[in-house]
Amino acid sequence: MKSPGGSIFPYYYKGGEIHCLKYGSKYNNEEKLFELMKQEEEFIFNTNKKLKIWVDLYETSVTNRVLQELSNNMNNLRAHIDKLSFVGLSGINIWRLRRRMKKLEITQRISFYKDPEDAKTWLVNER
Repeated sequence: MKSPGGSIFPYYYKGGEIHCLKYGSKYNNEEKLFELMKQEEEFIFNTNKKLKIWVDLYETSVTNRVLQELSNNMNNLRAHIDKLSFVGLSGINIWRLRRRMKKLEITQRISFYKDPEDAKTWLVNER
């Protein structure tokens, strides 16, 4: 089965199971990104599972509006998130997103990486 973003679901990696939210390669097309976020929410709600989620943001322009929608998206999904990892954010956008998520009291384990392999490995690692 594939998710709305085209990710294989479930995706098995190094003995674990993760879900990728492919929010990357949207460049400046915010409306396309926001529509995909809504579709992924519906898909995840229907899985009825806690997931280890990897969010790919490479090649997507991360504006304040995108950060707001992204934090809202994660807030909506919070009951379905076990661990959460982001790749493709600049240092300043990591700081901005952390602040937004802290205000929303999103308490799941969250990490930020430049390398997708590191992000996926962290997700399946039980520590």
